Order: sequence, then structure tokens, then C-alpha cells
Amino acid sequence: MVSTGALVGILIGAVLLLLLIIFISLYNKIIRLENRIDNSWAQIDVQLKRRADLIPNLIETVKGYKVHERETLEAVTKARTAMMGATTPQDKVHADNMLTGALKSLFAVAESYPDLKANQNFLQLQDELTHTENKISFARQHYNDSVLVFNNMVETFPGNVVAGMISRKEKPMLEIPPEAREVPKVAF
Repeated sequence: MVSTGALVGILIGAVLLLLLIIFISLYNKIIRLENRIDNSWAQIDVQLKRRADLIPNLIETVKGYKVHERETLEAVTKARTAMMGATTPQDKVHADNMLTGALKSLFAVAESYPDLKANQNFLQLQDELTHTENKISFARQHYNDSVLVFNNMVETFPGNVVAGMISRKEKPMLEIPPEAREVPKVAF
């Protein structure tokens, strides 16, 4: 026969084992979600690099047609340089927003040059940039979805208990600043 003390000890041991299993499970889930966010950011970073690599070719193509559009080309070059020099995700997002605005201006200015719009090299580069922009948008969406799942985990019970114990806090979503939402104004 098992004594009452032994039965209580087994019950306490079982409860502690169950709590340990729950803790390990939640800990692992938080780490997996955090890794998913890192992977999502890496995908954005790859697309940002691809876009930055396309820009020098685009600038060279446009230079011959737009000698007097120097300010627009300089803005694109400056934004690309900022993108290449950015090291943190926040800096990259800021530089990306600058680059997006500069590229919008560049393509808006290109509308007034029929020869440039018909140039096959320009059209191919514009098409590649458009596809890259779409990939960046999807990668941003995936990143924000990953952050949402992670934030839900670390803000709701019982995940918030484990997250607090391992010092994990919610992560920021990628947001577009209000000035990046404005349509570029091009005056001739």
C-alpha cells in the first residue's frame, strides 16, 4: 500500500513535471517565433539589397536622358547610400522609406521623357524594380505577421509568464511613416 505522504509526493512531482513540460514547450515556442521574425527580417534585407544593387544601373540609364534632373538622381543616390550603410532594422526601414520616395520621384520624372520610357534597358530595370518592390511588400507583410504571432504569444497568458521569465518583450511592427504615403509632387 502506498502511504498518503508518498501519494502527495507523487502528485506534487507530477504537477511539477507538468509545469516543467509546459514551461519548456512555451519557451521553445517563443524562441521559434523569435527566430521566425529574424528570418522574416533577413528576407526583407535580401530584397532591399537586391533593389539597392539595381539602382546604379537605373541611374546610369537615366543619366543620359535627364541631364537637368540631377537633383532627383542625387536623391536616389543618397538614399541608396543610406540604405547600404544602415545596420539596424530601424535604420534600414528609414533608409528604405527614403529610397522608395526617391524612386517614386524618379519614375514620375521619367514620364516626361518618351525616349527614356521606350528605352528597353530602362523598361527592364523598371520592371525588375517593380517586381522587387512587390517582393519587399510581401516580405514586410510576412515580417509583420510573424511579429503579430510573437507579440500575441508574449502578451497573453501563459506565454507572458514565460516571456517575462526569459526577458522577451513585444517587437515593433514595420510601419510606413506618413510622409512616405504621400504621392510625390513633380513640377515641370
